[in-house]
Amino acid sequence: MRWLFLVVGAAILAVVAAVIIVLPDSAEKTTPTAVASKPVKTTAAPTPAVSAFTDDCGTFDTGEKAPYAVTGYWITPKSNPCTWRKQLQEIHRVGGDTIIRIGYGLQFRTVTDTGQVKAKDGSVDSLYKGCVEDELTCYDAALHDLQQANPDNRIGRMYVYRTDESFGPDLFRCPQIEHPIVAGKRIYYRLITQADGSDDATCDFTNKPGSYDMILIAGSTTDSLTKLLDLADQFGMRVFPALPLAPRDSKSQIRAEKRHLGTLTTLTRRILQDYGARFGERDALGGVYQPFEVQMSSTLATNPTLEVYADQHMIVEQELSGKPILISPYLDARKDVAFGQTPKQVAEGFKALVKAGVGIIAPQDSRGTGKVGLFWPDERDDEVDERLRPVRGVGEATYDEAYHGSTRDYYREMAAARQEMIDSGYHVQLWANVEAFEPSGKEPCAPQGTRGKTDKKRLDQAVTMAGRYVQKVVSYMWSDFMTCGRPSLEEEIAQDWERPIAVDAIRRSRDVQDGVEVRGYNLKDSTITLTWSGGTKEMVVSAVGWLDEDPFEEELPEGMATAWVPFDWSQVPGGEWVRIGVKVPSGRAATEPLHVRIVT
Repeated sequence: MRWLFLVVGAAILAVVAAVIIVLPDSAEKTTPTAVASKPVKTTAAPTPAVSAFTDDCGTFDTGEKAPYAVTGYWITPKSNPCTWRKQLQEIHRVGGDTIIRIGYGLQFRTVTDTGQVKAKDGSVDSLYKGCVEDELTCYDAALHDLQQANPDNRIGRMYVYRTDESFGPDLFRCPQIEHPIVAGKRIYYRLITQADGSDDATCDFTNKPGSYDMILIAGSTTDSLTKLLDLADQFGMRVFPALPLAPRDSKSQIRAEKRHLGTLTTLTRRILQDYGARFGERDALGGVYQPFEVQMSSTLATNPTLEVYADQHMIVEQELSGKPILISPYLDARKDVAFGQTPKQVAEGFKALVKAGVGIIAPQDSRGTGKVGLFWPDERDDEVDERLRPVRGVGEATYDEAYHGSTRDYYREMAAARQEMIDSGYHVQLWANVEAFEPSGKEPCAPQGTRGKTDKKRLDQAVTMAGRYVQKVVSYMWSDFMTCGRPSLEEEIAQDWERPIAVDAIRRSRDVQDGVEVRGYNLKDSTITLTWSGGTKEMVVSAVGWLDEDPFEEELPEGMATAWVPFDWSQVPGGEWVRIGVKVPSGRAATEPLHVRIVT
């Protein structure tokens, strides 16, 4: 498999005005190669360690059975280690090679008069109640040690962070006052930090009295990340663990709270120092995931959350050099809400994120939440999918009335913005995060919320709309959206994975012949059908055309191929929309035909 960072290939950006494909009559010119300003660490994709392995959880097959276009999934932390194995086996069976972990957040808390950590509702938080040292609460014990060094030392702010991970000694900067506290199956980590986010290398708490922040981490005696990376080695996958999530602004939950930035910076640095020492050379560690969501918008550059990003991302570069940061912001194309954004406004947000140090931007396609629709330019006057009508600002409307653009419009503009940033010396990949759920459903998939099951047909459509503009397709999320319902999406993929998915088509000459080039998945032995007002033409690729199953020269998602067949475009009236379908010998046809318009 090709891995993620083969930056030497040029991304073909068929940037068009407001349509899907617009090309001149003349043969397409060779796309220039984007030259990076510095080398990017590239490694071959890992392969499964063995074809199967057995442990206390059973025997697990590490082979791919039904490789699908989506090759990465979010997963939620689970306490049962056998659940990890089952999930990774299921994901790898359908072609998944990337795991993105949902993470936890740093929280500002207060304490009682007796040093107990309070929950948000003011009661004693049971998670931290068990943290006791020498019959003192961990807060009081830390305060006692600080004041032993200097009677005027104090703890100014208290923070907590929970995780199912276990950390090594590189978590600590000043071991004389920072240390782990084991309490049964739980291990706590006591950190004493500067409020401004700096770490005093002298660890001198005696000469000058100070106000310190205390971070109390509730961890596990067994490290979930080690187990997950070991499993990734078994299945030939890569893992993106989550960075600590920033505390939210109490007045605006969609923004990070700047006054906690220093403490978040310290926590991030300490955790990544530990990661660097233990996992820095492991291929299974693909990078890290920045979990604080933002909306892609033209005003993103002024959002204080980007300051959080920049600080955390600088630490990633220092401690995990060569490991990228992945972020998955959301889109909102609704016209009837004040914060809806046009594709060009979203492209400005993309550039702001790149400047904050992000290496992989995987925008949510936002079809699952109903914030963006899946439609072609010649379908703007069609009624929206009935599953979108309950969404605020959509209702019973046409696509043009409801949305500024389709998912495809947004990915195309972001692809153009990506090329602009690459030309300026930045390194960034554009992934598509296709949402594997519906805005609502009779049987909600997740334990919380109303999101319902979708189907493979709709997921195929989402993959189609991402087009050739992205380098990888991932999906939020595996559990519970891919596994709920009967049949589940997982089962639908297993039964229908060989169905072709066409994602893009362009007019392209080959030697002296006019023709059409189609990009997509499962194109081997396919028949390409063009339909327009003047007729229909079917062409078997193996008989009259050409197939490249591994177009290595370009940054394309895993499994995407290129097919070409001859076609005389002069027989199609200028400006007319042509439907392009693909089918394979089994009779399976792409559920979403391409809509192509040639301007002559």
